[in-house]
Amino acid sequence: MIKEEEVFKIGKINKPHGVKGEMSFTFTDDIFDRTDGDYIIFKLDGIYVPFFIEEYRFKSDTTAIIKFEGIDSVEQARRFVNTELFYPKALIDEEDIEPTIHYFVGYTAKDLHHGHIGKITEIDDNTVNILVYVETDNGEEILIPFHEDLIETIDHKNRIITFNLPEGMIEYDKAETIE
Repeated sequence: MIKEEEVFKIGKINKPHGVKGEMSFTFTDDIFDRTDGDYIIFKLDGIYVPFFIEEYRFKSDTTAIIKFEGIDSVEQARRFVNTELFYPKALIDEEDIEPTIHYFVGYTAKDLHHGHIGKITEIDDNTVNILVYVETDNGEEILIPFHEDLIETIDHKNRIITFNLPEGMIEYDKAETIE
C-alpha cells in the first residue's frame, strides 16, 4: 500500500482529450519527464493507486496531454476529472534533482528555539508568499511562511525542516503535544 509520505503532489487531471482515453493534465512539477519513472499515482477515494504512462506530450509549460495504460475511451477518462496526481519519492535521486515545494508535504516541522512543531500537511503556493500548513500533535493547524530567511536546515534523509522563527510568530498549545 502506498503511503502519503512516500509521494508528493505534482498536479491534477483537467478533462478528457480526444476519444482514445487521453487526458489534459495540469502539473506543478515536470518530474515525470525528468526521471525514469514509468508511472504516476492517482489519489482515488483516499487511496494512492499507480497508473502506468503509455505516452505524453507537452501542451504548455504547465499542461500535458497524457495517456495511461488501460484507459482507452473518453468515458473511462472522464472518471478521473479533477483527480490529484502524485509522484513516488523513491524514484527521485535527490542529489540530481531539485524537488518542488510540494515535495515537502509530510516532512516534520521544527523550530530552532522551541523544538518539534508538527507535520507539514499542505503547501499554499498560490501567492507570492508561500505558506506551509502544519498540523501539531494536538490537532491544531498553524501556518508558517516558507521563506529562505526562516529556514535553518532541511534534512531530506530524516524528512525534517528546521525553522528559525521569530519569537511570537507561532502560538499553539504545546501542553498536549507528544515529544
